Amino acid sequence: MDERIIGQVRRVNGPVIEATGVTDAMMLELVRVGEVRLVGETIKLSGDSAIIQVYEDTTGIAPGDNIYGSGSPLSVELGPGLIGTIYDGIQRPLEEIRNLSGSFIERGISLPSLNREKKWRFQPAALKSGQEVSPGMVLGTVQETQGVEHRILAPPEAAGTLKSLAGPGDYTVTEPIGAVAAAAGEIPLFLMHRWPIRTPRPIRERLRVSHPLITGQRVIDTLFPVALGGTVAIPGGFGTGKTMTQHAIAKWCDASIIVYIGCGERGNEMTDVLTEFPKLIDPRTGRSLMERTVLIANTSNMPVSAREASIYTGATLAEYFRDQGYHVAVMADSTSRWAEALRELSGRMEEMPAEEGFPAYLPTRIAEFYERAGHVSVLSGQEGSVTIIGAVSPPGGDFSEPVTQHTKRFVRCFWALDRQLANARHYPAISWLDSYSEYLGEVTAWWEREVGPAWTRDRAEIMELLQREVRLQQVVKLVGPDALPDSQRFVLEVCNLFKNAFLQQSAFDDIDRFSSAQKQMKMLSLILTFWRRGAEAIRKGVTLVRLKRLKILQEVIKMKFNLANEDLASFDRLAARLERSLGQLESVYDEEQ
Repeated sequence: MDERIIGQVRRVNGPVIEATGVTDAMMLELVRVGEVRLVGETIKLSGDSAIIQVYEDTTGIAPGDNIYGSGSPLSVELGPGLIGTIYDGIQRPLEEIRNLSGSFIERGISLPSLNREKKWRFQPAALKSGQEVSPGMVLGTVQETQGVEHRILAPPEAAGTLKSLAGPGDYTVTEPIGAVAAAAGEIPLFLMHRWPIRTPRPIRERLRVSHPLITGQRVIDTLFPVALGGTVAIPGGFGTGKTMTQHAIAKWCDASIIVYIGCGERGNEMTDVLTEFPKLIDPRTGRSLMERTVLIANTSNMPVSAREASIYTGATLAEYFRDQGYHVAVMADSTSRWAEALRELSGRMEEMPAEEGFPAYLPTRIAEFYERAGHVSVLSGQEGSVTIIGAVSPPGGDFSEPVTQHTKRFVRCFWALDRQLANARHYPAISWLDSYSEYLGEVTAWWEREVGPAWTRDRAEIMELLQREVRLQQVVKLVGPDALPDSQRFVLEVCNLFKNAFLQQSAFDDIDRFSSAQKQMKMLSLILTFWRRGAEAIRKGVTLVRLKRLKILQEVIKMKFNLANEDLASFDRLAARLERSLGQLESVYDEEQ
């Protein structure tokens, strides 16, 4: 990349550098600072001065050092080789850097994001010379992993007539595979192209969301579902399980590609991801989970400004796979650390702070990030989606703090983590009282088509029972449970059964860690059968004590561990036995009377 001197350092304030004598610079331009060539980005221009945020440690940079401009914005490389790679916040390959500089990243180190030596088997599309080419058109395919067919897209500037396209063969990402005759001249085609991280990739149109993202987590899929192309916030205090919830979703959700962004998280949490994901087996392909995952590791000890860029890097990679026609899930952990980076950089630039010291443009930045989600028709005519699941770490678990409140304005699904549930070892610790999903209307048709028309009724009934339990618990705190009639105490018993047998889920059990949509419906139906028949028995005079003594209840409680996703017939047999047991109990009571 051609570099030219555009100015000199005037003042250094941590990762923020004030430059003077600036000529021929543009906003958001990628620059290199000093002779060690630290990576930076211009974020403010005023006359012949500029403000630059540097993505590396600025120790040793002094006034008078040259600043080199690149003439292009901070961009990422998009092409074969992304899957299974671990990047930092500005898309530097960390494994390659470790081989070069050891355990710590040397300042100014610069390596290509995509391997320049590896050859990929390219299979061209059925295109002919003279055919019109438009940005986003599929030029051919590369089998990147066993489960991911990488579709090579025409770059954004390639609008014109196809001049040539290479035949099947092995190519590196820098070897030309064809050319397009455009108005500005001939444009060469490669397996890779670049895209600025802060610019959303273009689409043809946004589509209505209608298909849920199946995560295998019962409290999410059944009570608070998210649609493919939706947005979710997972707020919770320290230790409530935000990271582990995202790990579980990344492992088991039915998205084609996972982009995991560790934004400002502790090193040991990212280490868990890096060591665990390669060992996990994707249940759909039987291969390593890393064969459909891109990791961005930007830990808390890395430069704070790179943390700010990592969110956009991840969103751009997700949009690239979306443009190939894939459904992508983005895990951002956590957006609070990203907002703290914005606050620190804003403070160093002496901007007027808003609430709790965050910059006044915090809501705008949060909105811009979540707006990059969606279910869309891409330029090639295919459908793809980006689902963004962002963790929020409010200090002290206070959901009224600015990041949580502003995030709630821009997401349609809210999975609130509860400290009391986490302390009771009830995981996922998602509160069924504070959480909500606005996607119910869109995904109901899918659930009723796939698992049965009773889904809407059953979900509404169990949610109403949980609300009744809250009101009854307030009475219990005043007068004790013995003061309640059996009919009301039975509500407490059923809700307790639902929490233990359905909502609580073990990530360490081979059967329980993932529940298919059909299994979830069978489990919910069993619990509601017990509620409906049991409530009827109590109205006829059967005591609650007798209902609680039913031996089959232990099998209902343990069904999540004992009955596999494929064994749906066993749920039907268990339901029939439950019906018989309740019927026998009523018969015995009638005979006694």
